[in-house]
Amino acid sequence: MLSILKDLLRYNREFAAGTVLLGIVVAMSAMSAFAPMPPEDVYVVPPDLPPSWTYLMGTTSRGQDVFWQLSFAIRNTLLFGFIVAVLSRILSLVIGLLSGYLGGFVDRVLMSINDTFIVMPLFPILVMFYFVMRDRMSWAALALVMAGLGWAYDARLIRSIAMSLRTRQFTEHSVYSGMSTRQIVAQEHLPYVMPIVFSTTMNNVNWSIGLEVTLSVLGFTNINTPTIGVMIYWANQHTAMTAGVWWWVFFPVALVIMVFIGLFLLAVSMNEYIDPRSRLSRMRSAKQ
Repeated sequence: MLSILKDLLRYNREFAAGTVLLGIVVAMSAMSAFAPMPPEDVYVVPPDLPPSWTYLMGTTSRGQDVFWQLSFAIRNTLLFGFIVAVLSRILSLVIGLLSGYLGGFVDRVLMSINDTFIVMPLFPILVMFYFVMRDRMSWAALALVMAGLGWAYDARLIRSIAMSLRTRQFTEHSVYSGMSTRQIVAQEHLPYVMPIVFSTTMNNVNWSIGLEVTLSVLGFTNINTPTIGVMIYWANQHTAMTAGVWWWVFFPVALVIMVFIGLFLLAVSMNEYIDPRSRLSRMRSAKQ
């Protein structure tokens, strides 16, 4: 896997550009470790000051430094996206690999559950969870709920690959050599689906961050935990754009767009690597 990433970084411009964009965003999130004040403190700096050398991204109407507030917000937003992606990848891998390899009754049951999750309208369900849980809908609880809802499409994709692997000769050799189902799935089939997992992880992070920002802007999350969506929520509450405090909205939106573009470029480049026709097309264009 590491050798694949090194080759992509060296030869694929989209992958390199996506890595640079995400590197900038991660560096911004790392700045939260050096923040001079806690993110929940308000009126610690003069309000509504535009960007300057003293306050690089200006200050908010709540008396917060946008730069330091944004470092906490992007850290929490990235962490949220990756937690959702990791948990939902585990679910999609287990269900997809077992369903594809075992087939029969197990496959029918797992795919029935899978297809139920696919047709569920996710946004209304997440809003319903908010109204049911109210003050208990913390940042971590929302991540768990979204991870439980965001695995179905990728499980079906992984299942299709596992079904083709089941008929390969090396799988038959593994069965005759006495390997258990867990060993065959984990040691023989898992390496073949890892590029797919990497690609779908990028898409899943984008999906979860997009939904979290949407829910937070509407006030359907814990508004005391700083995230990109919560920053925009408070900016809307103080009518920042109408009051001319444009930097309160501009910098969070610009940073989250960088995240989306960076993850999109990584997913596209990985899809191109997985698809042999795209690789051949790139090799032909390089020769010309």
